Amino acid sequence: MTNSRTERTETAGISFAWRALRHRNFRLFFGGQTISLIGTWMTRIATSWLVYRLTHSALLLGTVSFAGQIPTFIFAPFAGVWIDRLDRRQVLVWTQTLAMVQSFALAGLTFSGHITIHWILLLSVMQGIINAFDMPGRQSFMVQMVEDRADLSNAIAINSSMVNVARLIGPSLAGMLIAVTSEAWCFLIDGISYIAVIVSLLMMHVHFPAVMRKATSTLTELKEGWSYVAGFLPIRTILLLFALVSLMGMPFVVLMPVFAAKVLNGGPHTLGFLMGAMGVGALASALSLAVRRNVRGLIRMIPIAAAVFGVGLIGFGLSSVFWLSMAMVLVAGAGMMQGMAASNTIVQTLVDEDKRGRVMSYYTMAFMGMAPFGSLLAGTMAHAIPPTPLWIVSGPVLAGAQWTVILNGLVVVLGALWFSTRLPALRVVVRPIYQEMGIIPAAQEMAAEQ
Repeated sequence: MTNSRTERTETAGISFAWRALRHRNFRLFFGGQTISLIGTWMTRIATSWLVYRLTHSALLLGTVSFAGQIPTFIFAPFAGVWIDRLDRRQVLVWTQTLAMVQSFALAGLTFSGHITIHWILLLSVMQGIINAFDMPGRQSFMVQMVEDRADLSNAIAINSSMVNVARLIGPSLAGMLIAVTSEAWCFLIDGISYIAVIVSLLMMHVHFPAVMRKATSTLTELKEGWSYVAGFLPIRTILLLFALVSLMGMPFVVLMPVFAAKVLNGGPHTLGFLMGAMGVGALASALSLAVRRNVRGLIRMIPIAAAVFGVGLIGFGLSSVFWLSMAMVLVAGAGMMQGMAASNTIVQTLVDEDKRGRVMSYYTMAFMGMAPFGSLLAGTMAHAIPPTPLWIVSGPVLAGAQWTVILNGLVVVLGALWFSTRLPALRVVVRPIYQEMGIIPAAQEMAAEQ
């Protein structure tokens, strides 16, 4: 009898963890995007390896990443204004179509042997402009795919799980394909994979609500969105930490080819294994968020996740042993995803609907917009720092890429400590909002968890 009850409880828990999939539009998005994201991760790995194969330069790895992400920093705020005005599904259909064209162009140039670092830079800029509209559009569209707001946090967790399943599968496939063929096949498969998400978007039945707003200029609405983000303490604090993590922590992925080839003495398959390990950690973290019933407790998870991410980076930088590097990347991936998903969920829960597109554009700036500066900084540091002993007198000699990741990890840990000091003030602001939404009972004591 006990076993039967336990089985029913476990089944109910599993069903609850996937409750956002009961919405037809989100199911379509889940299926199409999963296929497309596998291709996207294949292209990311193939591009990094192609750049390193052509140039053998950590600096150019950082430069290409900078070129692909800086347009997001520049254009995302303007994109947010237009996303608040337009049909978000149509925005995504266009961005996915243009991204497909970009992948086919990469494939054609690589197959023909005409690919150069200049073409890679140009096409990376094109992808960055696309992402400036795609990322805030996709984040803002989430609330329209999931009609019940109570399922929004679960949808974000499932979306994070989907990204990390792709992160697990895509790099592994890319590593194997590059080892036996060339990077061109990864780009071609990515281009074909966009068809799945475009079809899923076209099959959706979505009502785009009319947003009542004065006929104001783009700059006025841009200023309004900035004032809202800057004046709302929880969103401002979350985005500040997120920007720091994106600037100093996430660019370690740019240096992965250096670690695979120079530190661990491997090849493209080693790069695929490292990225796969990061995907395993991130997937486990995302699944743990999927079983949560609401957003309570997520605010205090943000600094914990950032600290775990920073410690994982430090361990990865110190390691020159393959299995230890895999373990440290797994830890870093878990912390990175926990912080990203928790931040996204809280921001999406707190933001006013008429400002969602603009707020998510600033979220995109913090996530993708700071990364180009971090990538350029990481590439420059790895190039400039000479191989140096770990200890002043003696010790293992660490490469510039290793010192870069260690130092960046320390900065991320310091950012987590700073955020922890802001928690009491954040609770004061967030608690009344949660009470109004019914997330916590109005009579609950101030000492209870948020």
